[in-house]
Amino acid sequence: MPYIDLNSDVGESFGNWKMGDDAAIFASVSSANIACGFHAGDPSTIAQTCRDAVSANVTIGAHVGYRDLAGFGRRFLDCSATELADDVLYQLGALQALARNAGGEIKYVKPHGALYNTIVHHEVHAQAVIDAIKAFGTDLPVLLLPGSLALRKAEAAGLRPVAEAFADRNYNPDGTLVSRREANAVLHDAEAVTANMIRLATEGTIVAVDGSTITMPAESICLHGDTAGAVAMARAVRNGLESAGVQIRSFV
Repeated sequence: MPYIDLNSDVGESFGNWKMGDDAAIFASVSSANIACGFHAGDPSTIAQTCRDAVSANVTIGAHVGYRDLAGFGRRFLDCSATELADDVLYQLGALQALARNAGGEIKYVKPHGALYNTIVHHEVHAQAVIDAIKAFGTDLPVLLLPGSLALRKAEAAGLRPVAEAFADRNYNPDGTLVSRREANAVLHDAEAVTANMIRLATEGTIVAVDGSTITMPAESICLHGDTAGAVAMARAVRNGLESAGVQIRSFV
């Protein structure tokens, strides 16, 4: 039976500001990318998200980002390699403490937002992220776009590279994501998204924004928790995959 991981970005509320319905998303996903406080999340939010993930038997991953609360981590920061590596290591340590207190452990790393997109091609920042993960000492897998520079660096460093696809995002014909600055960057049609993810899990391909079919070798599918209708979308994708004979389980 084919299988695939479903992951979601969670723990991104901050104080009285609420983002997504993490508890509801946990009913559909197998892995949780938990914010580490630099792009989103406060200690109590992160701690509760860890407890909820452990209770739901969902694998915990560290969703590390640029130190940019005001921009939600979606802006490039021109920081030095040392500063970025220190920031990533700091975030891993903070999340690990809260995860362990909840009875869990960090099992992988997925960069967030601008950091995620930057290290697809940025030599210095890609190396800094991988150096920080190695310094953390548990050889965590790294979750990123297929073909990313950081995935190649992860493999060279002895870390497991894990490629992912995005259920609710449009793709360019070259396999990159359509920029969020474009009106059609985010997909909202649950039926079309589900069909595309079944194609991904069973054939290794998806349909790009121009209608072309592109190869997408992914072990995990991201279902964003902060978009309108996210919970219903996640449920539809999971139900569709299982109905097509695809097992949902963590890649770890």
